[in-house]
Amino acid sequence: MFSLKSPQADSIRAQYSTRIAFLIAGFAGAAWAPIIPYVKFRCGLSDAHLGLLLLCLGAGSIVSMPTAGSLSGRYGCRGIIAIATLAICAALPVLASSASIPLLATALVVFGAGVGTIDCVVNIQAVIVERACKRTMMSGFHGLFSVGGLLGAVAVSSLLSLGFSPTITSVSVAALLVLSAILALPGLLTGRTNSEESASFVLPHGVVFAIGMMCFIVFLTEGAAIDWSAVFLATERHIDVRYTGLGYVAFACTMTLGRLSGDYLVNRVSGRFLVTGGSLLAAFGMTLITVVPIWQLTLFGYALVGAGCANVVPILYSAVGRQRYMPEHLAVSAITTLGYSGILAGPAALGFIAQITDLSLALAIVGGLLAVVSVMGMLIPPILLQNRSS
Repeated sequence: MFSLKSPQADSIRAQYSTRIAFLIAGFAGAAWAPIIPYVKFRCGLSDAHLGLLLLCLGAGSIVSMPTAGSLSGRYGCRGIIAIATLAICAALPVLASSASIPLLATALVVFGAGVGTIDCVVNIQAVIVERACKRTMMSGFHGLFSVGGLLGAVAVSSLLSLGFSPTITSVSVAALLVLSAILALPGLLTGRTNSEESASFVLPHGVVFAIGMMCFIVFLTEGAAIDWSAVFLATERHIDVRYTGLGYVAFACTMTLGRLSGDYLVNRVSGRFLVTGGSLLAAFGMTLITVVPIWQLTLFGYALVGAGCANVVPILYSAVGRQRYMPEHLAVSAITTLGYSGILAGPAALGFIAQITDLSLALAIVGGLLAVVSVMGMLIPPILLQNRSS
């Protein structure tokens, strides 16, 4: 198995590098979002054509995650994260400057593969570091992912608003990512596992499948907040379009704060309580969103959803590090793939449901699924949801 050879120095270095790697993962994924309108206008794409183009990003992410888990099991996390970062840095300037649809599609696949690879491998790194250090750190790691996302969106938007071209902005982002990766690499793990080195992907089974489905639902909830909160506020709560982004802001702020304080909470409250109680809180928030026709309470509902969901996924990733049904690198790869399927495909499914019924019912279904996560949390073996200091 992976290990930290020199406990004191390696532990500090590994924690430091893991935190930077999570920042890189969040920053890289969010840096692309402000560039999307430029691509749309440059290429004269309709909304439908842009949606089809963006599927390339999702396809690259989903396909890369199982492979990333296998490769990290064979060669360690350091080299895989380094290659994925370089792939992102190579793709970003192409996305910011090209008007060729085939080239953009290829660059999006590469970019998505890089982002998906880092998202998968940093969680493998985090599981190993948390177990080796015997400390609860997963919520803090994921909190830095959220911070990186906010910083990425703000930084790129700020550069563009100051008059920098998308190309110069993307090159600046790529340079920053390379420098950050250089800082992170020394503490990223290079060891390999001895088990199932030939396996490229194993279907999740046992408790890993249950954890993967719980992650799928929580990520679906996040995708619903990203893609549908503004639409819901505009069409169902009839607020000015200039303020429809406040729903996601409320969700993202409470999720980020919840994750940054999550390690403190997990050391004082059982993981089972945080998973079941957090899921119920999120389900209540979603009910508030869909049932009470007051836009201020809708925003409050999104804040509750973010707070409730904040620590569910980090605790579940820690649980994967304790199970013995599957090798950890393959288990993390499997639940990451399932989870990100929720954030990528879930919002499209909600759109289909909203088309044949209405958006309120579609979001109410999400609330029902969150209640299912709460029930599943009570069925997970207690030992998997204990904190590291137990």
